[in-house]
Amino acid sequence: MFKKLEFDPLSIFYSIIPFIFLGSSSRALVDNGVYPKTVFLITPGLYILVGLVTILSFLFCIYLFTKKGIDYRYSLFFIGLILSLPNLILFSNVNFTAIIYVILTWIVSSLTFLGLVFLVLYIKNNIFNDIDKINLSKFIGKMKKYKINFSIVLAHLFDASTTYVAVEHFNYYEQHVLPNALNQLFDTYLTLFPMKIIVIVAVLYIIDQYFDDLTIKNLLKLTVFVLGLAPGLRNILTMALATI
Repeated sequence: MFKKLEFDPLSIFYSIIPFIFLGSSSRALVDNGVYPKTVFLITPGLYILVGLVTILSFLFCIYLFTKKGIDYRYSLFFIGLILSLPNLILFSNVNFTAIIYVILTWIVSSLTFLGLVFLVLYIKNNIFNDIDKINLSKFIGKMKKYKINFSIVLAHLFDASTTYVAVEHFNYYEQHVLPNALNQLFDTYLTLFPMKIIVIVAVLYIIDQYFDDLTIKNLLKLTVFVLGLAPGLRNILTMALATI
């Protein structure tokens, strides 16, 4: 679709965040009994529905762009925001303790990741005596250059943060096999964070190195971003409602 329309999938990278919130918040409201469990409000029906709504909204915004010159990125974000308002209103009474726990955990894990990246680049430059020595300003420049990749990793660290807080502080349980296996091995769910970093960085490396078609490459990155942010939002919203 993007190739036919001649649009870069990453141009709507941030514009689809309200639609991700729409799907995740709807599922959280179902989990907490606010919305009924119907075929279009549980997996996979909910995500198919939200996906179709997102695609139709995108096509409508492209139409407005070609006919009226209205920036499709902003109009798409605005449509998603309007559609999310009913859900947002229902989250007016939440447990901010869970939200604060997640945000603090996410900030610490994100800063740790960025610190590790800086350390690796610094060591690499000193070992190989690169002429272009790394410093803070150049590191920030690299972050801007690879901001999409960094955003994807941070989205998955957000997902890991919500899972960690849920199982360690609010008596939820992890459904996936690998995190449970690592927890049993190391006796902590902190292993979620290095696991996420290793897997997502490897996936992004494969996408960047082995996919030549720019549209496919960027569409894959958009998909990986959604797969990190969507469950993270669902987790934090579910906890925020369930732990009132």
